[in-house]
Amino acid sequence: MLLTKKVLKEMRGLLLTSYVAILVASILQCAVSHGVQPLSKIAIHKAEVALHDKSFVQVSPSLLGLGGTNREWVTVEFSYPNPTVDDWIGVFSPADFSSSTCLADNPRVYPPLLCTAPIKYQFANFSNPKYVQTGRGSLKLHLINQRADFSFALFTGGLLSPKLVAVSNVVAFANPKAPVYPRLAQGKSWDEMTVTWTSGYGIDEAIPVVEWGLQGEKKTISPAGTLTFDRRSMCGAPASTVGWRDPGYIHTGFMKELWPNLVYTYRVGHRLHDGTYVWNVRYHFRASPYPGQDSVQKVVIFGDMGKDELDASNEYNNYQRGSLNTTAQLISDLKNIDIVFHIGDICYANGYLSQWDQFTAQVEPIASAVPYMIASGNHERDWPGTGSFYQNTDSGGECGVLAQNMFYTPAENREKFWYSTDYGMFRFCIADTEHDWREGTEQYKFIEHCLASADRQKQPWLIFLAHRVLGYSSGDFYAEEGSFEEPMGRESLQKLWQKYKVDIAVYGHVHNYERTCPIYQNTCTNQEKNDYKGTLGGTIHVVAGGGGASLAEFSTLKPNWSIFRDEDYGFVKMMAFNHSSLLFEYKRSSDGKVYDSFTISRDYRDILACSVDSCPATTMAS
Repeated sequence: MLLTKKVLKEMRGLLLTSYVAILVASILQCAVSHGVQPLSKIAIHKAEVALHDKSFVQVSPSLLGLGGTNREWVTVEFSYPNPTVDDWIGVFSPADFSSSTCLADNPRVYPPLLCTAPIKYQFANFSNPKYVQTGRGSLKLHLINQRADFSFALFTGGLLSPKLVAVSNVVAFANPKAPVYPRLAQGKSWDEMTVTWTSGYGIDEAIPVVEWGLQGEKKTISPAGTLTFDRRSMCGAPASTVGWRDPGYIHTGFMKELWPNLVYTYRVGHRLHDGTYVWNVRYHFRASPYPGQDSVQKVVIFGDMGKDELDASNEYNNYQRGSLNTTAQLISDLKNIDIVFHIGDICYANGYLSQWDQFTAQVEPIASAVPYMIASGNHERDWPGTGSFYQNTDSGGECGVLAQNMFYTPAENREKFWYSTDYGMFRFCIADTEHDWREGTEQYKFIEHCLASADRQKQPWLIFLAHRVLGYSSGDFYAEEGSFEEPMGRESLQKLWQKYKVDIAVYGHVHNYERTCPIYQNTCTNQEKNDYKGTLGGTIHVVAGGGGASLAEFSTLKPNWSIFRDEDYGFVKMMAFNHSSLLFEYKRSSDGKVYDSFTISRDYRDILACSVDSCPATTMAS
């Protein structure tokens, strides 16, 4: 029996805001490299409250995190006397939610418009093949601590005409404000490590702190900084409207004057006004080697990973299928990884802020143990009228705010997301392709200074990183443009790569893997393919955008500079054995096996040697 109008009105009042996941991807490439974000299919603004007295949803346990954990599985049991194959369970957070009004027109969500949607959903018959006959079922769903409680709702009528027939008990973590999901990053000097985390504690309630020190020795407690932002910080919908979710507080602590290569332990927490502390668990990391140190150093690079759901919710895991595999492979090989670079398109939140929490939870085992360095991508930054080089709406209104706050980088200015960082024998120059990089710009000057200031005797391995392909790619949409690159991509920068003898340039954005020959001005400068000795004569360009988001196709035309192509999910790994020997590998995320590799062997004199356009045309002697 349906409830009275008064009860229905009260029920609608129970339903406040919660937020959707990832939106459909960039307008430019949505047709070629992305699927449809499953949550965008829900016409939640059309949802009717039709509570049925013979329906129920019951979730257990209702209190989570009693053992200090920040992620748990729950069992959802439900029943509906008129079942259909289109019935589904939605997870809402905060537990009170409303679908009564659309906040504003949202140009980034295609009809039907979304107003308030679950953070995840699953069809009722997913693991219940007899649900349509019995009207009863159960699901196992995975929750993380996101500073708010949860409720579970049973809908009939499918995704386009949803009718709410039952709402569960409230589920919550014991301490929803707890410090969670620490992520390390290198500081502005080689002997500094930063740690960033999220909590529900504002600075008027508790002081954020990091307790850290050498393993087995006395620990230091250092205060941390706190940042947050509100809806007005967003640049447009959905980030400022339907996708908005309180981000909590983001804290960053600094661990300085570290001894190179030694193991440190740390934990993040908050000192309450009564003098007691709330702590996360203890982690450990190995401090970076000093610049130029001769030791084995291992670097992982990829782009465009995104996030995915462990419980296969959100319509059978069909949006970023490789994300969990990539994450799992990195975790399994973590003892053989020193630093990670995620070069843009981080989690594809695209204006739905709840997804940043879920991504930081997914990568916590990696980011809490080794520096997790990011670059800015179109899905973090692009928004019209905000100084973005591209006037697209790919960030869903975030315009860089989330990326700049959720992760630390040693950039001089958060808004200008370019920076350099040294790791032993490596110098990394990280560009921001969402800001102008062309000759004469501020970023161009930074890139030249970063490359020119590398001491190649101490740091022989010079690596250029960026999100969009500023070098070479035979991805089909670049091939159709006829340039095999981002428009205006390499025209200004290739003379810098050549002059300063950049060894390898790695990009994301195109969701596959490709490696070129050493190349300059469209011409291979070395005919070797796998075992390079001496001077390269050019730069090897690599696309490593297969971190997890839906794959992109290659052009049917394979240019002569394209040495290896793989339309699959994967990541690259570089191992510097010493100052004269480097191994490069491409691994698939599905099995962790190496599918492409090459070596570089040389001495310091090879770096000094002239190649095309890399030395002055005239000298005093001439």
